Amino acid sequence: MSKRIQSFSYLFFNFFEKNWSFYQQRYYSIPKPGSKSVNENSKELDGLQASLDKLVHHKEKSTVKGINLHAFIYFITISNLSDREVTLLGRKWILANSDGTTTVVEGEKIVGETPTIDPGDSFSYNSYHVTHLSAKASGSFHGIDEFGSKIHVRMDPFQLEVPGEHV
Repeated sequence: MSKRIQSFSYLFFNFFEKNWSFYQQRYYSIPKPGSKSVNENSKELDGLQASLDKLVHHKEKSTVKGINLHAFIYFITISNLSDREVTLLGRKWILANSDGTTTVVEGEKIVGETPTIDPGDSFSYNSYHVTHLSAKASGSFHGIDEFGSKIHVRMDPFQLEVPGEHV
């Protein structure tokens, strides 16, 4: 294993071991009934597309409080094939976990940015999800177009497979 990957593994899992309680409280929750969705009152913009370019399972696992954690790193591109400029303001992920529970991750910005994408351009980023369960992930990105109208784009679902877990 390369030094760079060892360093990543150490830092990544050391962070989650120290911050596991925070991570569980922030990301392993379901919005309260009646809470507004980020896509409420927005329209899906024709020509705005989100696609999964690559999904990587970080093979080295870590155990925190008796739970084996697995990191999935995903690479996404959002392409603007519409006739208007868009600014993305946030995202929402819904994970249907293999144990029957649902995890919702919803928030402002995309990896700390609010990208403006001109017609014909795209925005690419990578991020990660740490879990102990296999899950089907679906998501959407929301924002505004150049006229101030609320817009969103959905992403096709993809599978996070924890090796050895029988779904």
